Amino acid sequence: MEFTLITLLNGLSYGLLLFMLSSGLTLIFSMMGVLNFAHASFYMLGAYFAYMVSTWIGFWPALVIAPLLVGVIGAMVERYGLRAVHRFGHIPELLFTFGLSYVLVELVQLVWGRAAVPYQIPAELSGSLFKLYTTTFPAYRGFMMLVALVMLASMYLVLTRTRIGLVIQAALTHPDTVEALGHNVPRVFMLVFGGGCALAGLAGVIGGNAFVTEPGMAGTVGSIIFVVVVVGGMGSLVGALVASLLIGVLQTYAVALDYSILTVLSKVGLQITPETFGFSVLNLTIAQTAPILPYLLLVLILIFRPKGLMGTREN
Repeated sequence: MEFTLITLLNGLSYGLLLFMLSSGLTLIFSMMGVLNFAHASFYMLGAYFAYMVSTWIGFWPALVIAPLLVGVIGAMVERYGLRAVHRFGHIPELLFTFGLSYVLVELVQLVWGRAAVPYQIPAELSGSLFKLYTTTFPAYRGFMMLVALVMLASMYLVLTRTRIGLVIQAALTHPDTVEALGHNVPRVFMLVFGGGCALAGLAGVIGGNAFVTEPGMAGTVGSIIFVVVVVGGMGSLVGALVASLLIGVLQTYAVALDYSILTVLSKVGLQITPETFGFSVLNLTIAQTAPILPYLLLVLILIFRPKGLMGTREN
């Protein structure tokens, strides 16, 4: 019971971090139809900006300042870069954001170097939140979960209960009508793109010190974000939440399970030796296969439900 509950909590905290990452990408795609390949690089920028600001004035100001800086950079990218290629179609947009991701990584290496930076968890959150049986649950993981849930509630309220949220949604389907009512649609899209990047920056602030802040962090999470978005359904925030939690829990349980087919066969009395055909495959543990499980889930989703768990369009 202890193992089950602690692993579940760890999986939920990891899943909510994935949602913080994927929500911005989902928001941008659902509102603008742009698949931002540089999204993970904005996550990386958030972590580095938080490290820089926290060394000057502390973690709590960095929690606000770093996402805002990333959001401003994202808005400028949309205004002076992405908007210029938008009229040429989706392929130029993909190529632009793909190239931008590499540019941002190189800039980070030029400024902060290739090694990891010492971005630490704040002292106030470095202890344990509670103790379950004999295992303690870190306070910082609880903080990660709280921030993700607050972000989810805020996004829902902004998009469904405020005037700007209604304008954003209307601009997606009826841009000419929205413009006729006096709203600047290109500016709305710029704010949406900047807001999505700011959400990635917030995830970087939270995840950078929980894991590691180094130039390769964008590549580490970049592929898993797209798995979440596709599995949940392109453009569906609810789908992104469900897929994030599913993948987070699945991977966390898998990493903690040191069982293999060989273990099962041995328990039922079958003698398997290193000379047995397929021994290396039979000896693979669930923990060793954990990194490929999200991609296996992606393949299965694309085969049996191409529009994703809660998507409304075919991918």
